[in-house]
Amino acid sequence: MTVSGGVRLDYDGPVATVTLDRPDVLNAQTPQMWRALRGIGRELRGDVRVVVVRGAGRAFSAGLDRGAIQALLDPSAADAKAAPPLAALPPDECAARIAEYQEAFTWLARPDVISIAAVHGPAVGAGFQLALGCDLRVLADDARLRMAEVTLGLVPDLGGTRRLVDLVGYARALEICVTGRWLDAAEADRLGLANLVVPATELAPAVADLVAAVLAGPRDAVVEIKALLTGATDRTPAAQLRAEREAQTRRIRDLTGAGE
Repeated sequence: MTVSGGVRLDYDGPVATVTLDRPDVLNAQTPQMWRALRGIGRELRGDVRVVVVRGAGRAFSAGLDRGAIQALLDPSAADAKAAPPLAALPPDECAARIAEYQEAFTWLARPDVISIAAVHGPAVGAGFQLALGCDLRVLADDARLRMAEVTLGLVPDLGGTRRLVDLVGYARALEICVTGRWLDAAEADRLGLANLVVPATELAPAVADLVAAVLAGPRDAVVEIKALLTGATDRTPAAQLRAEREAQTRRIRDLTGAGE
């Protein structure tokens, strides 16, 4: 077990479990947590096939920590011992800092792993975007989702906008983001945001079952399938057919030892 910046990492064979571990503040997120998450993505063991992301205590994540909001946005909060707030940076440096924060979320889409968010309680703002950053989402029936950035005069900037549009469509994504309203687990399920909704007491077993099902397939086949699906919407139909042919050719040659 490794603990850093409010994030815990546990390995169990080919499964890595990433736990947001600030239960006293409902796992509200900070730049320190984002640096820890980015580090996990960069240093993840090569034998890992599945990454589970969860929150300790009563929530998945209540979003951005209130103290972190001031530290990020208030120029007067600058501290020589800490990174300057975003509001004090020139535009290009501000964007570069945000790009570093985005890496804490985007690595969950890497092609060689399947990432699963186990969501219970509130998943707000950055918490919602962290769940969206995962390939799959299992929700407890007490999960409540909210894209709350608009209430602070901000925009979702941690990879959540594209994923939300992909899952629910433009009009619904726009409505969710500009109103900042709550979605309960049942609505999230109807909209396609959840792969599965289970009673809160069954969240851990349900995630374990899904992990086992993913691990049952050969790793190379799973990696090829993920690559086909993640790129499908950006390819023309002809290009997608070609990608399928090429992937299947690689699998056949690997399985039969052809060309060795």
